[in-house]
Amino acid sequence: MKIHCIGIGGIGVSALARYYLAKGFEVTGSDLYDSEIIQELKKAGTIIKTGKQIPENIPLDVDVIIYSAAVQEDNLEMQQARNLKKVNPGLKLLSYAQALGELTRDYFTIAVSGTHGKSTTVSMLSLILIKAGLDPMVIMGTKLREFGNSNFRLGGGKYLVIEADEWQGSFLNYYPQVIVLTNIEEDHLDYYRDLQHINETYHSYLEKLSSEGILIYNKDDKNLAKIASICNAGTKISFSSEQKEAKKISEIIKIPGEHNIRNALAALNAAKALGVSKEISYQAIGEYQACWRRFDQRRAFVNNQDVLLIHDYAHHPTEVKALFQTLEEKFKNRRIYFIFQPHQYQRVFYFFDRFVQAFQENHNNNNEYHVIIVDIYDVPGREQACLKNKVDASKLVKAINRPNIIYCPLDKLINFLSKNIEQNDIIVAAGAGDIYRWATDLQPEDGNYY
Repeated sequence: MKIHCIGIGGIGVSALARYYLAKGFEVTGSDLYDSEIIQELKKAGTIIKTGKQIPENIPLDVDVIIYSAAVQEDNLEMQQARNLKKVNPGLKLLSYAQALGELTRDYFTIAVSGTHGKSTTVSMLSLILIKAGLDPMVIMGTKLREFGNSNFRLGGGKYLVIEADEWQGSFLNYYPQVIVLTNIEEDHLDYYRDLQHINETYHSYLEKLSSEGILIYNKDDKNLAKIASICNAGTKISFSSEQKEAKKISEIIKIPGEHNIRNALAALNAAKALGVSKEISYQAIGEYQACWRRFDQRRAFVNNQDVLLIHDYAHHPTEVKALFQTLEEKFKNRRIYFIFQPHQYQRVFYFFDRFVQAFQENHNNNNEYHVIIVDIYDVPGREQACLKNKVDASKLVKAINRPNIIYCPLDKLINFLSKNIEQNDIIVAAGAGDIYRWATDLQPEDGNYY
């Protein structure tokens, strides 16, 4: 079978591509930009074209075409895909969510959802199930070093663990037997009208559970508690940072932050529902080292200074606050260069005041912070053009109005740091865009972790 992926560099589509490769299918793909994910897929045997997406990129004898949700209808490959579908009605043309949805029908699927903490929860839960001998397949929104720095694990058991994203209602395509909910908050307001719309969509998602289904949810989150109360799942298991297991986790977990204790509680309770003992879960949680771009600590060199570099995916005001709190918990009396790349004009526009508050409130405690905000990461296919003239990084810095917060273009950042960095300083590269590529250039080739 021949499969072509439009937007194959996306964290979700790339994981599906790895699944099809592992099953022995011929996989081709395309993306606007090259990336380390694409380079890794090429090494695994995928034929990928980068740059302008043109009709010729799609093999004429293709059997399945999968496209990222960010791909627009006027994309030339999408137009070609629809033309091929007219000629060959048997050709499958599926979005990433639809393709993953088909896969969930074939496995006992555990879906992890929520505004924050999905990737970390999936990582910990997957490692628990592996240690328990359940050998799950995993499709996730980040890379895990235990999976050979991949976002996919084939597995050989009946379980499939997935990161079920809410953007555009993607998770409505899935058919899980277990749903794990971490939290609900306003986000993706390019698609959702408001929090009520988000809650309504989550409720529709929970209706996917049968009377034999299992719901694991954070009862400390008032939105989740309300939705869970009207869910028809046969088994409902709540967790809370007040339960006794939270203290045990706080003593053994290596990754800092109260939010990660809650993520671990979600994984612990989900594993328990599948029959895994607490002892095995504690072992896996205690060994967990963090995943790609989630408080991911590496060595870095700037101006011949050996410093600590932290990659983090924080791109929502709540996540920015949590990241500052985690830095306060982890470090004392350090100088920290906190580099933030805002993600999407629409998110900055809708959450402008909350971003201002996050940076005003969370940088004046144990450590000396120097915050550098770079230009907003423009997500192809997901931006509202009318918002690009209303917000930018400079306006955000001006509104925050603190002397230790500045704007700096990304291409000037190395020069700025070279003039200021000193031994024992910490660099934080935060954001969901391509800030990680800039930060990766600072790392030694051995890629050592701290």
